[in-house]
Amino acid sequence: MNNIMTINNYKAVITYDPETELFRGEFKGLNGGADFYGADISTLKAEGEASLQVFLDMCKEHGINPHKNYSGRFNIRISPKLHEDAILAAAAKGISLNELVIQGIAQVSQTK
Repeated sequence: MNNIMTINNYKAVITYDPETELFRGEFKGLNGGADFYGADISTLKAEGEASLQVFLDMCKEHGINPHKNYSGRFNIRISPKLHEDAILAAAAKGISLNELVIQGIAQVSQTK
């Protein structure tokens, strides 16, 4: 996936911050914030490792699970026309709307 860095099995989204002229990483899937900055990839990765370790140490110290829990459910808002098109596309494939969305997300996230 583009703009994803894996550090110690944790995934972070990487963006560029034009104000600071630095790359910014933000870990996803944690129950709190652990972001980091670097001017180049090696610095970014080192800062990410340090930020993640501080976060994990604090969680351990306070007896907190560092992982965010996901229910597997979410609601989205789309236009009525897109909703209609999605229903038709799912019916044409012989699958449910839910399965169509799952397939679409799996395709763009490269997970199944």
